[in-house]
This record gives sequence, C-alpha cells and structure tokens, in this order.
Amino acid sequence: MTVHALLPLLPAPDVLLARCQALALLDSVLDAEAPTHTFFPNWRGGVHLACMENGSGDQYAVVFDPAGVFLYGFDHESSATPWRESPRAHWPGLLEGLPSSLAHYAAAPEFEFDGFFDATVCVWRERDAEAWGCGPVEFAADESDGADWLFELLADGSADAYVSFTEDYLERRIDRDAVAAVLAQAPLSREMVSSLSPAADFATVAGQARALGYTVQDQATL
Repeated sequence: MTVHALLPLLPAPDVLLARCQALALLDSVLDAEAPTHTFFPNWRGGVHLACMENGSGDQYAVVFDPAGVFLYGFDHESSATPWRESPRAHWPGLLEGLPSSLAHYAAAPEFEFDGFFDATVCVWRERDAEAWGCGPVEFAADESDGADWLFELLADGSADAYVSFTEDYLERRIDRDAVAAVLAQAPLSREMVSSLSPAADFATVAGQARALGYTVQDQATL
C-alpha cells in the first residue's frame, strides 16, 4: 500500500485528532519511559501536533492547524527515502499540490534533519476540503513509501490493531477492553488505568490525560 491507498482509510480530522490523543495516552501508561506515540496540544498557538517515533529512524507527524491538517511520514528503508540519492531529494511529486496554507510545515525546522525535510509520505486536508489529498506520486509494483505500516494504527483505529502492535512491541499482554475504552474516548477512570498498568499512579496519569486534552472521570464518581 502506498499513500494513494491510505487516503480513503484516513478518518475525518476530528476523529483523527481524538485517535492521536488516545494513542498518546495509551503509550504514556503502557510505555511511560519511551512512548512511541506522543501528542502536544497547543504546540504552537492553536496548533496541535501528534508524533510517532519507533526508535529505528522511522517517524511521522500530524499537524492540526486551524487551516487544516498536514501529515507526513518517513520510512528510512522505503523506495521513496530522500537518501536514495545524494544530495537528498524528495520522491517526484511528493509535495506537488500542497496548499499554501499548510506548505510552511514542509519547511519547519522541527521536521528537518540536517537542514532537509526527510519525508516519504505527505498528506493534507484543508479546513473545508471533503477529502484527503496528496501529490501525484507514482510507484512501481515493487516500490513503496511506507504508508502501509507507518499509519496503520491511525487508519485502523481499532483496539485489536493497537493491542496486536503493542503486545508485539512490549512483549506482554495488554487489556483489550481498557484499550477499547480509551480509543472510544470514555472518561479515564482508575479501573481503566489499573487494567492497563497496575503499577501506574492514577493521579499522575490523570494529569497527563488532562494535559493531552483527554477527559478524566469526575473525581466525585471515583
């Protein structure tokens, strides 16, 4: 799967935002020292940022701007890696058609490595657009851009997908019902946190959840 197959699988921006918050919250409980998924509300005034880094050089970022959403990913082993040639160059068409309202994110220093925007996948959706868009990139049957696995959890959004990924990554069992509750945006409760990680301190996790913009169960009901 390349970016063209990814586009129809991505949910609406508000659903994607909630999904990014949930993934960051789950990771903060299950892998507090080195979470794969993170979320930064008000990264810049009124702009939210979701990130994924797998520790092996692959990553993505999703920028939620009032003007729309900008999403990019980097798979260092994909056919589209800018490192395939020297000096580095983007895959033909990668940024073609990127709306001017979001184009500055492709030049943001935070997304550059050694002065270059390393990306193999780019997707965008302006505020009033009805669908996600990408540049006119083309790939042969044996070429890929990493879209298939980089954004699998964001596109799927199911508890089964997250549990399968995390159990394989952390090599331990994960409570599916608790994961499903977080992904469904159920108010965070002590029971949910203890089911995910019996050793986790609820007050600490609740504070992290609120900072992410996630709802915590009313203290009066705890």
